[in-house]
Amino acid sequence: MDIRLARIDDRLIHGQVATVWAKEAGAERIIVVSKEVAGDQIRKTLVKQAAPPGIKANIVDVDKAVRVYNNPKYSNETVFYLFTNPSEVLEMIEKGVPIQSVNIGGMQYQTGRVQVTKSVSVEQKDVDAFRKLSDLGVELDLRVVATDAKSDFESKLKEAGF
Repeated sequence: MDIRLARIDDRLIHGQVATVWAKEAGAERIIVVSKEVAGDQIRKTLVKQAAPPGIKANIVDVDKAVRVYNNPKYSNETVFYLFTNPSEVLEMIEKGVPIQSVNIGGMQYQTGRVQVTKSVSVEQKDVDAFRKLSDLGVELDLRVVATDAKSDFESKLKEAGF
């Protein structure tokens, strides 16, 4: 399986993802990796309906994503992984999926989270996962849209008090 892009965006498939990031990735398939979304039939249906024309969309948990990655049947597929949080990215990598870079696009503000940038809010468990990803050599690519300049995510975390 050829991983073209891995992105964290808790809005999942929306306008930017469907029109810009999907083209940027050039992948045949978007795989949303989220235990929460995979267990919610309504949300699953809505996400599949939002996929751009000509691109297959699947919603799975981490274990199924790892099985699919390792299945020779899909070895020639190009894929765009879409996550809602960094913990599931870390879990995929720890289970052997070679994600080299993760684009951090959107993690909405919720009670208990600290706003790091206009589009990214985190809690301590997110910060811990991001730092483990960084320690594993994974590039943390902070960009909301493809044309944004990459910025140093670690410095943003430090500015926010982490």
